[in-house]
Amino acid sequence: MAKATTKDRILASLRNSKEKVFLRDNFNRFGTYRQVCRVVKELSDEGKLMRLGYGTYVKTRPSSISGKPVVDESLTNIGLEVMKKLNIKADVGKDMRALIQGDSTQVPMLPILNIGNSRVCRKLSVGNRSLVYEKN
Repeated sequence: MAKATTKDRILASLRNSKEKVFLRDNFNRFGTYRQVCRVVKELSDEGKLMRLGYGTYVKTRPSSISGKPVVDESLTNIGLEVMKKLNIKADVGKDMRALIQGDSTQVPMLPILNIGNSRVCRKLSVGNRSLVYEKN
């Protein structure tokens, strides 16, 4: 019986996980640094994962229209999940908070996260849309 490859083990982990966002460190247990990097790049090329930024990836599914890989969640929700994994307290931006609380009827066009007083310089983007950070 053949031993499962690094790619097989990472794919099984992705299939069984309910999480949408993954850090590269989540895959370290499946092989050496180079093996994992190579497999994650292959999965990105195949459209099973999408690179958000340095060491951050998100699960994708094929689009029903074009067949290209797309993300199920909004960039704001993805950003909140990434910040949670990085142990950074984050919340939606002030414009989105005003919409949720009913103080405004305008829907913000940019995905904005409030990171409090944290220092974050990590760029997260899906396609041509990037996450914007605001401080208190």
